[in-house]
Amino acid sequence: MTEKFNVTGMTCSACSAHVEKSVKKLNGVKSVNVNLLQNNMHVDFDETDVSVDDIINAVVSGGYGASVAGKKQEKKDNKIDNEISNMKFRLIVSLVCLVPLMYISMGHMWGWPFLSVFHGAENGITFALTQMLLTLPIMYVNRKYYITGFKTLFHGAPNMDSLIAIGSGAAFTYGIIAIYCIGYGLGHGDKEFAHSYMMNLYFESAAMILALITLGKFLESRAKGKTSQAIEKLIDLSPKTAVVIRDGKEVTVGVDDVRIGEIVVVKAGQSVPLDGVIVEGNGAIDESAITGESIAVEKNVGDKVIGATINKSGYFKFKVEKIGEDTALSQIIHLVEEASASKAPIAKLADKVSGIFVPVVISIAVITIIVWLLLGKGVSFALSMGISVLVISCPCALGLATPTAIMVGTGKGAQYGILTKSAESLETAHQVDTVVLDKTGTITEGKPSVTDIAPVGISDKELLQIAASIEYLSEHPLAKAIVEKADGLGFSDVADFEQIVGQGVKGNVDGKKVLAGNYKMMRENNIEVSEDEIFANDGKTSLYFAVDNKFVGIIAVADTIKETSRQAIEDMRNMGLDVIMLTGDNAVTANAIKNKLPLSSAVAEVLPSDKEEVVRKLQQSGHKVAMVGDGINDAPALTRADVGIAIGAGTDIAIESADIVLMKSDLQDVVTSIELSHSVIKNIKENLFWAFFYNALGIPIAAGVLYGIAGLKLNPMIAALAMSFSSVFVVSNALRLRFFKPKCNNIKTVKNEKENKTMTKTIKINGMMCSHCTGRVGEVLNAIDGVSAEVSLDNGGQAVVTLAKDVSDDVLKKAVVDAGYEVVGIE
Repeated sequence: MTEKFNVTGMTCSACSAHVEKSVKKLNGVKSVNVNLLQNNMHVDFDETDVSVDDIINAVVSGGYGASVAGKKQEKKDNKIDNEISNMKFRLIVSLVCLVPLMYISMGHMWGWPFLSVFHGAENGITFALTQMLLTLPIMYVNRKYYITGFKTLFHGAPNMDSLIAIGSGAAFTYGIIAIYCIGYGLGHGDKEFAHSYMMNLYFESAAMILALITLGKFLESRAKGKTSQAIEKLIDLSPKTAVVIRDGKEVTVGVDDVRIGEIVVVKAGQSVPLDGVIVEGNGAIDESAITGESIAVEKNVGDKVIGATINKSGYFKFKVEKIGEDTALSQIIHLVEEASASKAPIAKLADKVSGIFVPVVISIAVITIIVWLLLGKGVSFALSMGISVLVISCPCALGLATPTAIMVGTGKGAQYGILTKSAESLETAHQVDTVVLDKTGTITEGKPSVTDIAPVGISDKELLQIAASIEYLSEHPLAKAIVEKADGLGFSDVADFEQIVGQGVKGNVDGKKVLAGNYKMMRENNIEVSEDEIFANDGKTSLYFAVDNKFVGIIAVADTIKETSRQAIEDMRNMGLDVIMLTGDNAVTANAIKNKLPLSSAVAEVLPSDKEEVVRKLQQSGHKVAMVGDGINDAPALTRADVGIAIGAGTDIAIESADIVLMKSDLQDVVTSIELSHSVIKNIKENLFWAFFYNALGIPIAAGVLYGIAGLKLNPMIAALAMSFSSVFVVSNALRLRFFKPKCNNIKTVKNEKENKTMTKTIKINGMMCSHCTGRVGEVLNAIDGVSAEVSLDNGGQAVVTLAKDVSDDVLKKAVVDAGYEVVGIE
């Protein structure tokens, strides 16, 4: 089983590495992922070999705290706010004590007005004790560094807190020794001896180290809080109440009280509280929060609705199908959190380095002190150098370099409807050089639709009406495509309907014998028609129609290419990727699709098992392969691929098998996910470079390498400031990913332009006599969805209608006739 734990006391990647190491030692633990940013840990373990308590005890014995995380999704704002509030309090106390401490310890050096009670060697004890008393509150409010630091040090796994604790503790201890030396000097009348120790107390260094690191931690906490904003926004989307039908009445209840199978009411402007299927009414639903699609989607009876989406217009009732953790929103949050918690290979490398880094730094600090003492420098100088090495070397920046970028990147992807299941897949995606695309439902719409109408001796409308009337009684997918195309035309009555296996259907439509089927049907009935080759070569299926044994035309049907597919494939090719299409269709259909799209190649007549084999052969040839699919038959190939990408409208099995899930059925999001991967990895590399570069440059300077050359000595206070802001720099750099935008947005513009296209028609109307008539006609026409009408008495009476969507002439005519007027014609 997999369990999530909250872990307390971690401050750097050395901490997370030690926690991970402690838990991995347990028998039965299969994998451990510790998230430094979210202070939690996911453990996959065998319950028969190890218990939850064993895991918690392993963490505690390592010097940290642990508890089982709650199962229910909860807002993390309070946890983050408490951390920031605590840091703020510690920072305020530190600064309030630090200001007078610095004034007393260094004021005389700058000629500031100085209190006489602290001036001169004779006041040395007062001068030193006052500094010590001002340092103690700073040490107390920041005692966490000492508690955790020394605890992990004694357990043999020193971390960043260990460096701070040793560094500031050594400075404070040296100050205590100095007080005794001052007292000794004054007691023996040796003011010069006392004065020398007055100038080397180091209380201000101990206090400044703690204050500056707390300042850095405060800024870091605020920045880290922003990295999980995407998850927080998703959690905030979930409605808290729902209107449920109980005992025939509408009752408002908490979402947690709603049960599967209950009927929920959603009015215009309200959020959909849970997942379900509409049983009554309709609505235009804004699904942008879940899919990233900005345009509202029309939903009718039988359509599924997703919790946390918004009903922009309309009224409907839906039957609840999923609640709690099973809802789409909860699954999205879970996936984003899992991805944030998981580690990419590059992150594991950084963790290994951090795990051995702290002991090495402590060794360097000790060697630095010994070397300077051997070179004849005083204890004060040598100790200063050693403390500077300890403080500047903290591996905070190194530990934050990868997880911050991954968390921000996965959160940003979620905003675009791209869900990354693991950090490893996010890293691998930028290495992909070949993209394999399933055809049906991925490149194409996944369902047949009418592409061409070729009548002979009759009009398009007549052919379509005849075809739809006879096909309405058929269950064949091609028949449904024709009926869908003829929606609104009206169907004639059919008698003696008969389905002929392998050929088509026949029947009497308005007393005329109608045949509808393939070329074989025409030939069997001695109807003169040549077999169509144009549509066939284009990958389309031709349906032939005859009335009273006379050929009247062809309707071509095909699984059409999605309007976003061409642009997406072009973008992939422009990125230097090979794009290969796999399809179970015949070679003619595959080539027809290939000729329309900039594909590298197309493989036809592929069985489900063959798809996996194609991917495997590509990998064996040295390619990094991304497989994109939506069906059950794509699951083996999705699993085999280096990165499996599932189209969100696909099956649950395909989604479970994939590494990345696209909430929209849009290939453009494949391009976006690869672009996002490149941006995240680039950001991680930038962070790691600066973290390594900073430590590589800072440690030698702190150790005094430049002191003999240029007299450059790094004060521990400056070292603390540099260390703190290196972490802030790395987190801030990762936060730049929040401004990521896909480079390829051309298809969105094309799509919107298409949606904004309108059509204008003029309806000639008889019978209108006055403004009341024109008003009545205008009212019925404007009530039709997608129609905007201007009615006047000009030219004997007319209505100029603007259509924002496809509305048939029969629908317009019926509305006018039902209002009591005659339609002469529609132009």
